[in-house]
Amino acid sequence: MNLSALEKLDRRWLFLLMGLLTLIPMFFPLGLAVKPTAPVIAFHDTIAKLPNGARILFAADFDPGSRPEMVPMMKTALRQLFDKRCRVVVTCLWQGGSGIVDETLEAVVAEYRAKGVELVYGRDYVDLGFKAGNEAVMVLMGAGFVSAFPQDQRANATASLPIMREIRDYSTVDLLVNIGAGYPGTKEWVQQVNSRFHLPMVAGCTAVSTPEFYPYLQSGQLKGLLGGMAGAAEYERLRNEKGSATRGMDAQSLAHVFVALCIVAGNVVHRAKPKGGRA
Repeated sequence: MNLSALEKLDRRWLFLLMGLLTLIPMFFPLGLAVKPTAPVIAFHDTIAKLPNGARILFAADFDPGSRPEMVPMMKTALRQLFDKRCRVVVTCLWQGGSGIVDETLEAVVAEYRAKGVELVYGRDYVDLGFKAGNEAVMVLMGAGFVSAFPQDQRANATASLPIMREIRDYSTVDLLVNIGAGYPGTKEWVQQVNSRFHLPMVAGCTAVSTPEFYPYLQSGQLKGLLGGMAGAAEYERLRNEKGSATRGMDAQSLAHVFVALCIVAGNVVHRAKPKGGRA
């Protein structure tokens, strides 16, 4: 091997190769091995054990900046819930997140419509939209969801919706699902709702914040946990789906291998150079 030529290789070729390695799997998933971990299995199984038609509070607390990690989790969780014909009430406490949360919800509903399964807004699901106030909103919801959200995302009076007559407050909810990217998010839902109202809860969070929530998982306050894109990909594997998280992990894995090979090659070239000269 001509190590001198390798040393002089234009870095733009490396950038091009890195781009191809991350782009190709997004269109042609490789299906690299993903082994579901215990927290992800617990998340899946907690929902699987719910009775058909269970009542769900789905707190989606993220914005477009965390879309690659949060949206795959939300879509897969909604699919599992709708497969069980659960009734889902969606909220958002992030000012910049209500639009993408509603878009994600309606995208999943459209999937079911395309399969001939009609999910009726206001009966099977509702998007209450954004509410400012962080923890104060969580506490206010304990007195009644309609009190905290007089109108939904579509400006309907929430009191007029059939689903809200049945899902009135935390005492009428079977499970809290939180997909959160920061503050307010999983930590605040555990502290303000799970601890006060003893509402069973599962959560999905960004990879960087996952370690913070392991104590809640070990204490039983969280019944399951999805951590970042890897957690979302593991969840998709359990559901036999090949979504954007699976494709993202394929791209990420290839990129990591390529970087490792570049590091090895760089060290080989460096060690092969004569002292005081060039290879």
